[in-house]
Amino acid sequence: MQHDRDAHDFVCRTFACTAEVAAQVLARARMARFAAQAVIVRQGDKLSLAYLLTVGRARAMLCTAEGQIVLLHEFIPGDFFGTLGEGEEGRQDADVLAVGEVEALQFEGAQLALLAQQHGCIGLALSRLLIQRLRATTARMYERSALSAVGRVYTELLRLAREHDGMAIKPAPVLSDLALRMSTTRETASRAVSALERRGIVRRDPDALVIVAPRRLEEMIL
Repeated sequence: MQHDRDAHDFVCRTFACTAEVAAQVLARARMARFAAQAVIVRQGDKLSLAYLLTVGRARAMLCTAEGQIVLLHEFIPGDFFGTLGEGEEGRQDADVLAVGEVEALQFEGAQLALLAQQHGCIGLALSRLLIQRLRATTARMYERSALSAVGRVYTELLRLAREHDGMAIKPAPVLSDLALRMSTTRETASRAVSALERRGIVRRDPDALVIVAPRRLEEMIL
């Protein structure tokens, strides 16, 4: 089946492994599907499963004691979440929600740990993932402590633009989504973007938000 071949190729790319190792990975996993906005795992639950996202996006979100929603991580295809090789049940530290429709390979944590022990490519892939996540978390902690709310919005716009050709964010970011990413309000994000438009630093196209003067925008980050 085409879907099985796609999953096999995806595992090969994710772990940089041989076809034989990919077959062993798939033999220990099952495909799980989630509707848009579904809660994949809940904050506080005991968790013994790991998920390898193959289709769609998901977000780890934490509700603070004050009722504020904090975005901890955003997962794209190739990312893991859940029990990452510990081999034991752990307490889930955040809700993980499907942004749109999501497909993920689901593993028992103990099985994932065993695969990492047996195949160096899997252990290396998990190590790289955790290092990347630590770096991203460190950067966001710095931004939240050192930058103003407006400065965080500008930083995220530059980050998103640099992921696209021509510094054009496609589709244009949703302001409420931008605010969530930067732990601020929609009103603050709206004012920040409007101010950039008035200064000619950004331009709205029908299908994109274009950073016209990235250097000027970078100089405004405080």
